[in-house]
Amino acid sequence: MIDQYASLTGNWNFPTKIRFGAGRISELADACRAVGIRRPLIVTDPGLKPLPMIMDAIGTLEHAGIACGLFADVHPNPVGEDVEKGLKIFRNGHHDGVIVFGGGSAMDAGKAIAFMSGQTRPIWDYEDREDWWSRADPAGIAPVIAVPTTAGTGSEVGRAAVIVDERDHTKKIIFHPKMLPVEVIADPELTIGLPSHITAATGMDALSHSLEAYCSPFYHPMAQGIALEGMRLCREWLPVAVKSGSNVDARAFMMTASSMGATAFQKGLGSMHAMSHPCSSLRGTHHGLTNAVVMPYVLLHNRSAIEERLAAAARYMGLREPSFTGFVDWVLALREDVGIPNTLKDIGVDTDMIAEAAPMALEDPSTGGNPLPMTVGDYEMLYRNAIEGRLI
Repeated sequence: MIDQYASLTGNWNFPTKIRFGAGRISELADACRAVGIRRPLIVTDPGLKPLPMIMDAIGTLEHAGIACGLFADVHPNPVGEDVEKGLKIFRNGHHDGVIVFGGGSAMDAGKAIAFMSGQTRPIWDYEDREDWWSRADPAGIAPVIAVPTTAGTGSEVGRAAVIVDERDHTKKIIFHPKMLPVEVIADPELTIGLPSHITAATGMDALSHSLEAYCSPFYHPMAQGIALEGMRLCREWLPVAVKSGSNVDARAFMMTASSMGATAFQKGLGSMHAMSHPCSSLRGTHHGLTNAVVMPYVLLHNRSAIEERLAAAARYMGLREPSFTGFVDWVLALREDVGIPNTLKDIGVDTDMIAEAAPMALEDPSTGGNPLPMTVGDYEMLYRNAIEGRLI
């Protein structure tokens, strides 16, 4: 491994201010003061709510004279009603900012609550289409401090929230530049208690972000470089984090890879995410796990457009066989190593869903970043391959 540094800690200012390093959650009150938050609402998920990290955070803030509220009624794939419930608590409590603890679900809900705190239109009017974000009142967006507790979504450095619209069971991306958290506390010690299967699924999500961004046909050389290094970090450190969960270095590098993937995917995503979103909204599958399952099927479908690019990535990452085939073989071996199932059928997705999911995948915004143009027929074939385990 080549990632040997004297101290895995630092203050970064890209793409937002990041306090990175073990133990830096102790700076939470200072972060609130730095951005002018005097009465924050902590948003998290039901699983984290009873854990010491949340109680410790509340105690730290209260000791510093900062009163806070708590909202944790968030689904694993947050829905519009979650945002409405949190928004009611935010407004009734006269809160002036949000502190988000968690992975993707809490991050999405918390950022959406802060975004909607001063808006007058329905949340769906701000979907990431054309220039709909410009409908929002920027002065009505409360600041967010993000505290990631998983290493996968990278939502702590994202400018959007993914929320399920209960009316049609579709995931919609709500976007505004000011949704980007104003500060991040990236403390890898907060991820040490994460179970190995969640570490694997979220880590593969981080990989999928960098991989799809790297393969996207759009021109963004800065994101391209970040994506390439993000993939290398996943290769070096994800197996270590899964097998040795108390290894702080592995946790730190995967937290870095997570933020890098989310920074890179402004270049675009692709059919992995387009296929994953309907599975999550229709069958409740874990987003990162679903991305991991469909990953090799999508790569093989896109081969004609990405063969040379993935060969270059394989060389940079030091894979044994520096070719497209070598890259796909590495993905398959990594999935087996960290316990990812081979098929969508293994995670509860069957062929009965294809007719409904394929059109949804085609309409998903991520499809626009796929290296090859897609059709409903292409998605029907990809879903069937991924359900039945046909790597062709």
